[in-house]
Amino acid sequence: MVWWYNGFIMKSNVYIETSVVSYLTSRASRNLIIAAYQQVTHEWWDTQKHNFDVFISQLVLQEASSGDEHAVKRRLQILENIPSLALQNDAVVLANELVQKKAIPEKAMEDALHVAVATTNGMDYLLTWNFKHIANAVMRHKIEYICRENGYEPPVLCSPQELL
Repeated sequence: MVWWYNGFIMKSNVYIETSVVSYLTSRASRNLIIAAYQQVTHEWWDTQKHNFDVFISQLVLQEASSGDEHAVKRRLQILENIPSLALQNDAVVLANELVQKKAIPEKAMEDALHVAVATTNGMDYLLTWNFKHIANAVMRHKIEYICRENGYEPPVLCSPQELL
């Protein structure tokens, strides 16, 4: 989102989680819901991405690098010019807190790391299609509380549809 501050144009920061890249680069799905997510992702990428400063992390690159060789190539091509945030110790500590306090299940440590990297790097938004562990209305309050309890302002956890 673009806004003005003291005569300067400012852009909000967006952390792109791996599910967004996967929907952007995957073949068109026959599943109507997934096809709709793919379409919305393409629309956001084509019409809104330029309004934000977009970031990923080493974790996104790692996740995007696994699987089918052709799919990996498409995902990494999309990601090649997006700045990558380092996975710092403060993010690991916060991710562990999110898991220990049951805001995110232990089996979803990577999701906790996505939230923690975005949070500790001051992102305004975390863009995801992961409604199970990240952009989940029930878990969102717990995630936000734990982030604030640890001295951080959490990003808005949302889907591309919410940023159109």
